[in-house]
Amino acid sequence: MNIARRRFDCLVIGAGGGGLRAALQLAQGEAHVAVVSKVFPTRSHTVAAQGGINAALGNVQPDNWHLHM
Repeated sequence: MNIARRRFDCLVIGAGGGGLRAALQLAQGEAHVAVVSKVFPTRSHTVAAQGGINAALGNVQPDNWHLHM
């Protein structure tokens, strides 16, 4: 049994918004980066939490941004 071995400058644990953003920044700085996640990145908590985003739409009456504060 052959075990693949790889070397990285940085290991990011978690592929949510913060983890992927950190990995991107490190990679842009030319670091060799690995990201480890227990779930596929599109199933992270950042993606799953999208229902919590609110906005005042100008085409809906009587919506007002003050109501969302």
